[in-house]
Amino acid sequence: MGNRGPTLEDVAREAGVSRATVSRVVNGVRNVAPGIQEAVREAIARTGYAPNQAARSLVTRRTGAVALVLSATGGSFTARLFSDPFFGRVVDGVLPVLRERAVQPVLLVSESEPARLQLVDYLRRGGADGALVVPLDEDDPLPGMLVAAGLPTVLFGRPRPGVRCGWVDLDNAAGARLAAEHLWAAGRRRPAVVAAPESAPAARERLDGFTAALAARGAVAVPVERGRYTEESGRDAMARLWARDPGIDAVFAANDLMARGACRFLAERGVAVPEAVAVVGFDDSTAARDAAPPLTTVRQPVEEMASAMARLLLARLDAGTPRTGSRLFEPVLVVRESA
Repeated sequence: MGNRGPTLEDVAREAGVSRATVSRVVNGVRNVAPGIQEAVREAIARTGYAPNQAARSLVTRRTGAVALVLSATGGSFTARLFSDPFFGRVVDGVLPVLRERAVQPVLLVSESEPARLQLVDYLRRGGADGALVVPLDEDDPLPGMLVAAGLPTVLFGRPRPGVRCGWVDLDNAAGARLAAEHLWAAGRRRPAVVAAPESAPAARERLDGFTAALAARGAVAVPVERGRYTEESGRDAMARLWARDPGIDAVFAANDLMARGACRFLAERGVAVPEAVAVVGFDDSTAARDAAPPLTTVRQPVEEMASAMARLLLARLDAGTPRTGSRLFEPVLVVRESA
């Protein structure tokens, strides 16, 4: 090959296929048999061929990049970003799907109106082919802005009314019902809730699902205090609940970090978990497994949901149409030592 780099023709010759077939595989066109795709990929590896991204973009009108956007409306959320295992799980789910298609992730953060405007402008000017958005607030305007700008968008969580884009979500109310039913079956009759911030996308569903399940069994006055998804806020919310009613015999927390904070407060007061107070979290994150005692929790399959989110966006980009699908996941109760 001399001093020149390997070309499509070199790959085609090595794989025993046409140049057009190699081009389709390189550009992610799906109407190529799996066996031929594999032969082309092996030929690419043997020859060391590297696609010219600039030339490829001219042909496909694709950048080969997708934005992973973490978005909030209440100011900086850096502390939560680095302390909550949820975000790492989203990344773990998205990356393998993008790598499979040689698509690069671009991490973007939006926490204010200027940041949102800048982000939309960046994507509109070709910064990425589409956006995977993880909104932390129910009233976040960013998804609507992205859709209005004509940018392919898929959300973690359902969109606001009137915003038509793809989404993945968990049946949060059903998960909270599982927690309530488990505690009731264990004989707990004085439960309380450490709820999520009112602005959080799943906050209402988790609180309403839990209290509705208990109301159906005759428990009508369930004390509620809100945290901010952090362990410290869970501890503080549990302290307020205990001040209101030291006879509480069960706590449901809207995420595992807050549940762990509740356990910490109870341990400080010498209250045994689960003997005196049973504690159930939500997510089944590493925080649940590392808690003392390990948490009973509602499993949210974050990695699978994030993978599905990435696949929905890639399918939307491949189809070249405005239609994007959605997928609802079912929760599972994981029983450990705390309840």
